[in-house]
Amino acid sequence: MTDNESFLKVARQVITDEARALDVLADSLDDRFAEAVQLILQATGRIIISGIGKSGHIGHKIAATLASTGTPAYFVHPAEASHGDLGMVSKGDVVLAISNSGEAPELANLLAFTRRFGIPLIGLSSKPESSLMKQADVHLLIPSLGEACGYGMVPSISTTLTLAMGDALAIALMKYRDFKPEDFRAFHPGGKLGAQLSAVRDLMHSSDAVPLVSADTPMSDALIEISQKGFGVVGVTDADGKLAGIITDGDLRRHMEGLLNNTAAQVMTRNPTTIAPDSLAEEAVAIMNARKITSLFVVDPEQPGLAQGLLHIHDCLRVGLG
Repeated sequence: MTDNESFLKVARQVITDEARALDVLADSLDDRFAEAVQLILQATGRIIISGIGKSGHIGHKIAATLASTGTPAYFVHPAEASHGDLGMVSKGDVVLAISNSGEAPELANLLAFTRRFGIPLIGLSSKPESSLMKQADVHLLIPSLGEACGYGMVPSISTTLTLAMGDALAIALMKYRDFKPEDFRAFHPGGKLGAQLSAVRDLMHSSDAVPLVSADTPMSDALIEISQKGFGVVGVTDADGKLAGIITDGDLRRHMEGLLNNTAAQVMTRNPTTIAPDSLAEEAVAIMNARKITSLFVVDPEQPGLAQGLLHIHDCLRVGLG
């Protein structure tokens, strides 16, 4: 067996072992998971996550996932807790303590603090008879299935299961709170994710920047509006000021003969595709790509027909969509 084949064999075995362990975890969940969710929902404060070593690294991620999905949470290092950071834990909070063995000595002072002041404690461990689980109000038990290294030395299966349990908690809470994409965006304004969660109203052009002419506008004037606004299109409004149609370069080509003798209404394509201002910009990109168009007029469903803005494909590309 070549080195490459050996490496791939080990990698596949690790991933297979962890995948099987996740199936075991899913089958093992019971009412204690629901109790943990209820306990967190009842909290008037924050969720305090703590753990040492690899459990601490996983705890950081769990805290970040909770906080970004509508459940205020932060990580407290157990060693720092013993040197003043216990002041970060107060009535109304819930503590989620993570320790695979359930015997991490660094957690002792934090656990004692929760017992002394009646702060609810959720224990996450693979050892039901451990010190952590004996003190915890609610037990989140992960199956004890060894580690992917085969020697029980390298946290791998145990950390994967712990992370999955944290994700399950966060998403169960998120679903219960009816946490929507627009809520998620408030915590993720930057980067690719922020762009994907941008609303159309955040990117659209509005007010005088929107190219609009009335239905009886001569095409000579409509062409000036197209040129001045620079989007390659113009919206056509009816007598009530509502969007009745749109003129694109395709419409201009179809009416090239005698174009300037027509009005905007005679050249326009009726019932153009529009999008609501609160729709995700990613949805707008999908529509433009599917219809092979470069812009969408923005119409609020609560004000049917009134064009509030225009979204161009370049606006989406500029923020990383497309």
